[in-house]
Amino acid sequence: MDGVPSSHPLQLLVQQAQQQRDQAQSALRRAAEAASQAQQQNEQLRSYRDDYQRRWSAQFHQGATMEILQCYRSFMQRLDQAVTQQTRQAELAAARQAQAREHLVESERRVAAVRKLLQRRAAEQSQVQRQREQKQSDELAQRVHWNAKRAHNAH
Repeated sequence: MDGVPSSHPLQLLVQQAQQQRDQAQSALRRAAEAASQAQQQNEQLRSYRDDYQRRWSAQFHQGATMEILQCYRSFMQRLDQAVTQQTRQAELAAARQAQAREHLVESERRVAAVRKLLQRRAAEQSQVQRQREQKQSDELAQRVHWNAKRAHNAH
């Protein structure tokens, strides 16, 4: 970014793009944590349901009253609903994580594009400066040549 003042609008645009990228990184971290937590809860709930089902299945082989059987079925229905709901939550959290990842990639692309534009502008300014210096050098050389020629013709 040499040759481009830090107050240059493109430099400010780079800083803004970097801030947006940093925010996108933070959002992705939060989304990943939420997705992981939702998935863990889903797995724990499924495991609890499966354990509960196994324990009561063995209990029913020994015989159980109709009332206990109805309580078991009612509780299993609620567990199944909870598992279904938690599965949806885990899927939504995974979708939010994917969306956050996509947003981060877009932010990184924007930072790279603005940096590239800034580098191009700095290179253009350097080229203009080199051309200006070359022109001044050529003009000085031409003046020295003309002065030397006039001095030579004057003698």
